[in-house]
Formats: sequence, structure tokens, C-alpha cells
Amino acid sequence: MSEAFRNWAGNQSATPAEIRTPASAEEVARAVRDAAAAGRRVRMVGSGHSFTGVALTDGMLLRPGALTGIRETGDGEVTAAAGTTLAAFNEELHRRGLALANMGDITAQTLAGAVQTGTHGTGRHSGGLADQVTAMELVLADGEIVTVRDGGQGKIRDGVSEQDLFDAARVGLGALGVVTALTFRVEPSFLLRGVRQPMALGAVLGSLDELASENDHLDFYWLPHTDACLVKRNNRVPGPADPPGGFRRWLDERFLENTAFGALCALGARLPGLIPRLNTVSAAALSASTRTDASYRIFATVREVRFLEMEYAIPREHLGRALRETRDLIERRGWRITFPIEVRVTPPSSAWLSTAYGRPSAYIACHVYRPTPNPAYFEEVEEIMTGLGGRPHWGKLHTRDAAYLSSAYPRFADFRALRDALDPGRVFANDYLDTVLG
Repeated sequence: MSEAFRNWAGNQSATPAEIRTPASAEEVARAVRDAAAAGRRVRMVGSGHSFTGVALTDGMLLRPGALTGIRETGDGEVTAAAGTTLAAFNEELHRRGLALANMGDITAQTLAGAVQTGTHGTGRHSGGLADQVTAMELVLADGEIVTVRDGGQGKIRDGVSEQDLFDAARVGLGALGVVTALTFRVEPSFLLRGVRQPMALGAVLGSLDELASENDHLDFYWLPHTDACLVKRNNRVPGPADPPGGFRRWLDERFLENTAFGALCALGARLPGLIPRLNTVSAAALSASTRTDASYRIFATVREVRFLEMEYAIPREHLGRALRETRDLIERRGWRITFPIEVRVTPPSSAWLSTAYGRPSAYIACHVYRPTPNPAYFEEVEEIMTGLGGRPHWGKLHTRDAAYLSSAYPRFADFRALRDALDPGRVFANDYLDTVLG
């Protein structure tokens, strides 16, 4: 039996009939043709940082480990193979004096996996990874290798324009083709000053618009059962760099945010009644800090404590209401929640299935400690978010299906029509896509 795939959180796994590790687009194309001929479905996995079954297959599973590295640099763009991790990509960009305008806080993901599931980060003017993509190389269901570019005037098939495929496939869930390379818009390396400051939740709620409009990148965490938030403001500065020393970085990123926090989570799992008190202790330990460093080092965080996550994008103007209703729900239901709730914002996106498509968006992410799942918590917060027109993150836990999602995305029907044209035999299908796309 083939080696099983398991995701980072350990809640999704698969034992495919066959596993391949292609080293080129041509080898991917051969694998897709072979799978189709054998009547098997095919999926390319990333590094397993999705909480949903988006990457799973019982057919042919493609691993991206040999599809890595920078292919080309020039004219404000960099092309990289799809299996390159964000961590490796950022290091290579920095070595060349370049940087992405924005990114999320996890860098273990592959470029294709992060883009295909809509990884977004937070930004006043700069959107998620998909909004920084300018071209994509894909292998279609019949094995054809195509490249689509933003602004391209070509036609891929009858009724399928290059621009439509580009806008649909950027956040394509792997449903339209296997991504083998991506071209990103880049800019000269820049410094970010990261300021962390404890604030009361009431103060944050009272100044949401100001906080979002005055900072290049706003991110904050609210600790349930307390009134404490940790607000993170990241803004571009000319310098000089002032990174934390080795000990301070270890203390903050490894010990306090992972080792000590993991110990609190484990204690709370054994004694749930202590969680409100433990969160109060955590809130008291929050402190202000400032550091200035290369942008990607400020964006990125270390996450070693395993968790499950649900995240929704809602219209930006509903953020305050959504947070208040979530806080009230937790208090009313008496749940014991160890993990903070994270909030981020982004501008509108033009990618058809981006959670920020067509509207300024706010993101509310709920987490639970992996050993103590709480489906009711996610499901009832989900009811709040869907009542506000929310869209679930494609790589994070949710219960929405095609019937709901078709009402949440203006171009949903167009995406499905494109899928019908390009993959009528559903070579790239799996159970997750059957649910969310129909």
C-alpha cells in the first residue's frame, strides 16, 4: 500500500493508489495523462498546512518536492517552481535584494498551495499572495501545459480566454489544473517596523477604522475570557534595521509563544475549568515591543503548537459587529477557549474565488488546541459569519457547500462553467471539491 499523506494538524490523511514526485511540468503532464487513462483522479499536495481535505485523493497523489527553485528574475517579476516553500522563496528574494509586498505569517507552505487556497496576510493596500501573481503555468486535465498571464489576450480553448483562466485559477483549489510555476510581482527589499502593544478589546473595537487606515499591516489577537488584545502594527520605515538579538528572538518566538503557550494549552486540556484563569495569566504577560527588520522576517511567525482553525472573510464594515457577537456567543455558551482569535484586513481582490473578491474584507480566525477539538464552537461562530455574508477560507475548516458558496461569490457560476470546459471528466476532483463546487 502506498505511503499515506497526513497534514500538519493531523486531521486529514489519505492513502492514494499511487504517488509520484515529478521534477518538471512535462512529468506532471505525463502523470495527469496516465491518471486519466487509468480512471484515477489526481491531486498535487503542498506542505500540508490546509485543515480541509482540499489536497486529498484516493487516486494519484503528486508530491512537489522536486518542483522547486527560482526559474527567472527580471522586470519586477520573479518566476518560481510551484513546490518552492515561502521560506525558501523569501530567502532567495532577499538575496537578490527583492521582496513580496505582503504575505501571511506561515512560511512552510508551498507557493502553489498557498496561492491556490487563498492565503492572504493582512494589508491596508496590498492583498494576498494571489493578488501578487502575474502569471501561472498549469497542466490541464488533458495534459496540455499552458501559461496564462494577467492582461493576456490569448484563448486557451473555445470559450475560455486567457484572462478568465488567470483570474479563476489564481485561487483555483487545484480544480482547473495542476500549478507547476508562478510568477510574482516583486519590489526592492524593504524594512518593516513591527510594534506590538497590549490593548483592551473595548479600545480596539472603538478604533477599528483608525487602526486599519493608519497602518500598512494591522493584525490583532483577542484572548477569550479576558478583555486583552495584542495589537500588531507593521509599517514601512527607511531604517535602520533593529532586529531582536538571538536570545530575545528565542525568548519571544520559541519559549513564550510556543513552549510556554503549549504548556498552558496542555494544562487547559487536562483541567478545562482553569482556562479562563490561564488566559488571565497570559493576558497579564502581554507586553509592548518594537523591532525593525527585513519585511519577510516581520511578517513571519513560528507556530509549533498544533491547532485546528476556522477563518471567515466578512465585509470590512461588519468587523466590529462580528467580534462582539463572537465574544457574546463564547460567554453565553460557556466554552473554554485557550487560543486567541485573530483579526486581519485586506483590500478587494480580482481573483474570482478569493475570499476578498470585490470587497474590502476583514478576517476572523478561530483556533482550538488540536487535542481538544470543539466542533460546536466553529459551527456557531460560522453561523454569525455566514449571517454577515462571510466566505470561508478554502484551506480552513468550515461546513459550507456549493449552494451557499454560489450566493457568496459573484463569479461562482463562471468558475464552474470554466471547470466544466477544462475538466469535464473531473480528473482533478476529490470529495472536498465535490462539496464546495458541486
